[in-house]
Amino acid sequence: MKKILFIMLMVMTVTFTGCSSQADRVEHNLTKQADNFNVVRELTVINCIEGDVLFQMSGRMSITADTMDNQLEIIVEDGDTYVKHFIGLSDNVTYVIEDLNLGNNEVSKYRYTLNFNPNMWVPVNVDMID
Repeated sequence: MKKILFIMLMVMTVTFTGCSSQADRVEHNLTKQADNFNVVRELTVINCIEGDVLFQMSGRMSITADTMDNQLEIIVEDGDTYVKHFIGLSDNVTYVIEDLNLGNNEVSKYRYTLNFNPNMWVPVNVDMID
């Protein structure tokens, strides 16, 4: 009885070990490439209430969504150094990450960019004091 149970267990182990789909393998490989800073990405943070882009960031970056602290943790390759950024999220802020094809854009291979929407930071109606 133990021999039959052992054989069944071995057959099930071999059967289920090779069951990862092509999509699972591709997802794993793409994530690994991005985390090794081999992929140029563009991050766009959006204010969902107003529909405005708060800022965009592009470059070779590894991005982790920290759901416990409700933030994105981003490590960016900047030439020979690495910089870490934190982006706080709220119920009305969302983000989109796009992997870019380096051959079809103007993103530097060695630098990253961070673009803030000035309308989000500069008040529209400012009273000037003389």
